[in-house]
Amino acid sequence: MISFKEVKPAMFQNKKIIVGVSGGIAVYKACTLVSQLVQEGASVKVIMTKNATEFVSPLTFQALSRNPVHVDVFDELDPEKIAHIDLADWADFFILAPATANTIAKLAHGIAEDMLLSTILATKAPIYIAPAMNVNMYDNEAVQTNMKLLEKRGFEFIEPGAGYLACGYIGKGRLEEPKEIIQAIQNHRKEHQRLKDVNVLISAGPTREIIDPVRFLSNRSSGKTGFAFAEEAAQLGAQVTLVTGPVQLKTCHPNIRRIDVTTADEMYEAMHTYYPTSQIVIKTAAVSDYKPVETHTDKVKKQPGNLSIEMERTKDILASLGESKTTQFLVGFAAETQNVLEYGLDKLKRKNLDAIVINNVKKTGIGFESNNNIVTYINKNEELTEYPLLSKHDMARRILKQICEQRDDLQ
Repeated sequence: MISFKEVKPAMFQNKKIIVGVSGGIAVYKACTLVSQLVQEGASVKVIMTKNATEFVSPLTFQALSRNPVHVDVFDELDPEKIAHIDLADWADFFILAPATANTIAKLAHGIAEDMLLSTILATKAPIYIAPAMNVNMYDNEAVQTNMKLLEKRGFEFIEPGAGYLACGYIGKGRLEEPKEIIQAIQNHRKEHQRLKDVNVLISAGPTREIIDPVRFLSNRSSGKTGFAFAEEAAQLGAQVTLVTGPVQLKTCHPNIRRIDVTTADEMYEAMHTYYPTSQIVIKTAAVSDYKPVETHTDKVKKQPGNLSIEMERTKDILASLGESKTTQFLVGFAAETQNVLEYGLDKLKRKNLDAIVINNVKKTGIGFESNNNIVTYINKNEELTEYPLLSKHDMARRILKQICEQRDDLQ
């Protein structure tokens, strides 16, 4: 008899995964989940709450994971390491299954009273939460509010299944089957790496046009939009080059290469340097349209009467990128105060863009220096997508998804 060995996907091969187990009757499914992850080639470590140990012994998870199981936050076996910090740093990602209403509530409010909660709060790894509880508990406003709060903070939820529950009710609240949890994570992580190996070039912030050693002309751009796009693109696997004017923001993602510039001329040179090797280019920077004809080497002294400074046009970075475009997907931004759609459409066509993002900066609480924005995305076919008030990170995430879909249609 000929047998065929099943080829396992590489998604979990050699991945370091923590499975967090809180106290509910669905703990038995977590045993299967751990076993299947190990079979997929993952290295799995389990953290249990004390209530979870009332349902299944830690020894069971130790046998299935082939690693010690952690329960007590004060059980520090290695004096050279703090256990929950070491685990938090070790993990590639974290699966909380089952997640009870109690654990979700404590996590939403930053309570770190045990090993499981302390590790989750300390990790920078992606976290997937699979709730399991009574249908009425799941529908309770407090539980729903806590889950929405965690979603806003970047936690990913795997919805429970519907059916007969251990309490006798029939409805939504049953822990999703282990194979479905694994499939949901696989699908999400594929989407999460949608820009893997794609070179993305982003400009951000203002420029400064120098008058003399102590004075310059600039604008109110904080760079927050460009930095949000850089971080979200990096999270999607892109290799990001961020060309930024003078801002007070930091970059920490290893996929972001930061190029600091000051003037419009310096930004022009930097953008054209990295443009040929980029596949996606997003120009969010608020570049000065004019610069002084003369830059003084010494401070201009105060004099009687008015002062006139002769100005000349700076190079149009976006137009020049549009003229030299080959295969790049080029996205521009337009901050307007009137006739927003009209000016945005004109800029889209005139500068040979693939898409443009426009907003009215006169609206209170959005735009420059704000953490939020209301924008309209217009693609090359002049199809409009209007976004409501969103954080700049959420806006960047949604627009990057549109860019990916539009690029897929072109290829």
